[in-house]
Amino acid sequence: MRSTKIVTSFIKNNEKILLLKRSNNVKTMKGLWAGISGIIEKNEEPLSRAKIEIYEEVGISENKIKLVKAAQEIKIHSPQYENHEWEIFPFLFEAQKPEIKLNWENSEYAWINIEELPNYKTVPSLDKVLFNLL
Repeated sequence: MRSTKIVTSFIKNNEKILLLKRSNNVKTMKGLWAGISGIIEKNEEPLSRAKIEIYEEVGISENKIKLVKAAQEIKIHSPQYENHEWEIFPFLFEAQKPEIKLNWENSEYAWINIEELPNYKTVPSLDKVLFNLL
């Protein structure tokens, strides 16, 4: 089975969690709500990739976020590709009233209470990834 290592990060501001809606310009999971995600390059440290993705996708620099928790990696079967799994490295960060500047990868964002997650059409197993961090 082929495996792709990715990071998925969530930003918490007070009791709200940031969700991003994937744009129609990305290769996979178009129009679905997700955390801040990206593929881990070669032997890159997952935490380092997570901080890079946060800056690239929402414009929050490393000095404006604080790592709250890193959960154990989770393997999830890919519904889009046969014989493929995602190896997800989950992170939860905190930021105080961050200004969000989306790049091309996402079309919208929402600050939600955790109870609202079922109201959003998310990437597969997003709830499982998030709940491992809370």
